[in-house]
Amino acid sequence: MHADTSSQTQPVVARLEDFDTRSGNVVERAFFNHRPWVMAICLALTLVLGWLGTHLHLNASFEKTIPTSHPYIVNYLAHKGDLAGQGNALRLVVQAKQGTIFDKDYLEALQKINDEVFLLPGVDRPFMKSLWTSNTRWVAVTEDGLDGGPVIPDTFDGSPASLAELRANVERSGEIGQLVAGDFKSSILSVPLLDRNPETGKALDYGALSRQIEAIRAKYAGDASDQLQIGVTGFAKVVGDLIEGLQQVLLFFLLALAITTVVLYGYTRCARSTALVVACSLVAVVWQFGLLALLGYELDPYSILVPFLVFAIGMSHGAQKMNGIMQDIGRGTHRVVAARYTFRRLFMAGLTALLCDAVGFAVLVIIQIKVIQDLAVIASIGVAVLIFTNLVLLPILLSYTGVAPTAAARSLREDTASENAKRPWLWALLDHFTQKRWAAAAIVVSALMAVGGYAVSLQLKVGDLDPGASELRADSRYNRDSAYQIAHYAASADILTVMVTTPEDQCTRYATLAKLDTLAWGLEQLPGVESTNSMAALSKLAMVGYNEGNFKWFELLPNDGALGGVQTRAPRELFNQNCSFLALYVYLKDHKAETLSRVVAEVEKFAAANNTDVIQFKLAAGSAGIAAATNIVVAKAMHEMLLWVYAAVVLLCWITFRSWRAVVVAVLPLVLTSILCEALMVWLGMGVKVATLPVIALGVGIGVDYALYVLSITLARMREGASLSDAYHHALQFTGRVVMLTGITLALAVGTWAFSPIKFQADMGILLAFMFIWNMVGALVLLPALGYFFLRPAAAKAAPLPVAVTV
Repeated sequence: MHADTSSQTQPVVARLEDFDTRSGNVVERAFFNHRPWVMAICLALTLVLGWLGTHLHLNASFEKTIPTSHPYIVNYLAHKGDLAGQGNALRLVVQAKQGTIFDKDYLEALQKINDEVFLLPGVDRPFMKSLWTSNTRWVAVTEDGLDGGPVIPDTFDGSPASLAELRANVERSGEIGQLVAGDFKSSILSVPLLDRNPETGKALDYGALSRQIEAIRAKYAGDASDQLQIGVTGFAKVVGDLIEGLQQVLLFFLLALAITTVVLYGYTRCARSTALVVACSLVAVVWQFGLLALLGYELDPYSILVPFLVFAIGMSHGAQKMNGIMQDIGRGTHRVVAARYTFRRLFMAGLTALLCDAVGFAVLVIIQIKVIQDLAVIASIGVAVLIFTNLVLLPILLSYTGVAPTAAARSLREDTASENAKRPWLWALLDHFTQKRWAAAAIVVSALMAVGGYAVSLQLKVGDLDPGASELRADSRYNRDSAYQIAHYAASADILTVMVTTPEDQCTRYATLAKLDTLAWGLEQLPGVESTNSMAALSKLAMVGYNEGNFKWFELLPNDGALGGVQTRAPRELFNQNCSFLALYVYLKDHKAETLSRVVAEVEKFAAANNTDVIQFKLAAGSAGIAAATNIVVAKAMHEMLLWVYAAVVLLCWITFRSWRAVVVAVLPLVLTSILCEALMVWLGMGVKVATLPVIALGVGIGVDYALYVLSITLARMREGASLSDAYHHALQFTGRVVMLTGITLALAVGTWAFSPIKFQADMGILLAFMFIWNMVGALVLLPALGYFFLRPAAAKAAPLPVAVTV
């Protein structure tokens, strides 16, 4: 909504017959001279895309959330077949509320749960592990050497003797702290998952899987159960809980609809035009859903609220478009002519403003994480749709309905009164910032805030800062389940896997295992590392078994033959079939950024000193390894993304204003907001991660609209010879209320997300609301202050008028 000083000279055309339909550019004539066809096409598109939108699915993909081009993930994907389901896996903890796991009823229930989970679609069944699976084995030293077998033998019948044998087998299995809790009150089902459902060939439906898991939980550990309690953790359960929480998103949509409608009606006092703006914004969302379904996209927990953001942007921009139409109708112009005047003045300027919005979304494509790239595409489609519904469809609809005469007269009366009467107190207060003393004070305060904010922002961490799933509330059931696992199991769910490659049949050579053992010992000394597991550890235990159980032999013997014999009894997850791959499992206390950084640095240092042509230590697999790679990509992308988004915004501002002074005035308030936003993240205990990274770009791209609205009018008036004070007052008079409306509407709409049961969406809402409000304040306070020192009348005259500006 940019100002057009020519609006006063445009002729008032009361009768449509007196208007020259051949006037205006070719785009205007194409749309307005064929209004019935445009309406028919829009109706058809709405029906078709609305039907397609009903087929849009909500799901998530494990691989979409990881940076597949990062070297760590490249290594993980290259050896995925050797890792025995160590990527995407569920962990079900079955806890006995009374007694221990060595109970007939508990074990019978555990067997039923095991069988039902085993048959779930998408389970990588050969690598599923629990007390009831045959790959959970015990090894013991006997007078004949090593002996072993399944932890639960085929002869198990639940008798006291069988239970005693089971207990002995568990104690000899090495699974205490792994599959069995140290207090013997619970055991784990480790359930690796496939990326696709083998029955259908389609991507695994995490929402359906989560519902099936919840059905099993309710069946065996419901509220009425006094015997069992089941906890579930893993990526698939996080996504399932997010999808379940997102079912409530409709409530936030309705709340956003109510807030924006009330605010807009309060501004226009016109029911018909308010209804049209709401309708056009809803049409934009319908078209967006239909196009996404047509292009094969799915909504995921990270992008589900983008349509609501698009809706809020459409509502705020729609208010700006109505402003010109109301004034023209108030002057006596026919509604069709008023709509054409508004289109004529707004098309290029509105396009520029929405392109700035689009830049904030599109720049996210450079981040090499598929879920963020999909978010960028989804948001860009939404903005592209807004360009049509906001700049074309809305004026055409208003050309049919017009606005209420009383609303039009009221709008014109308020503007005329503001011209002739004493300036309102708020406008008079803001006008102070066009004077030297106030302007200097505002700039000094802003500079101090920038310095202080930057100092605080240096403490901003990359990655999760809390244990458990940071996407969910700390008191969510998932995080309570995760806390229980951390407290009762040495082998936490936060696993970082170091991959070791050797030539074929050389994985158990002494030279290989000695280095592996050295690395494992070094990692165990780090804070945050609870334990490790590897072929080296198993080989040392086997040496004890070969020597009558004497722990003096708990060491690696420099004998390749003796070490090679261990692999015949070694678990499949420690090495591959060709003995060319080893896995070192590092169990972490949590997946906080500092914990991951320490472990990764230690492994990188060791690999640099010990990698040869024969043996290679590679990062990283496991949930923590993938998180470490994601953190590295996010840290790099954060600064790169900001450079690109600011470069694009500067370019668009230069194209609009053709003045470096105007660009400085427009962009510096955005820089301050970005710095303060990072400081706010530190204060709120947020880390920079996949969920929060897009917010920074979105805030900059959308926030620059405020500067465009105010600065365009100010420059236009100064070109006519007005002082900065008069020009700025004119900008406030014609766009000040609407700029405030935009900021308040967007902030209130996204601010409701703070009450979401999904924490990362609540974080997004808080950050976006802060950026919208602070960008609005910057445009109304810091912009005129900067203008005092940069926008001299001579400079304003040297700057060409923006392509299209409008009141």
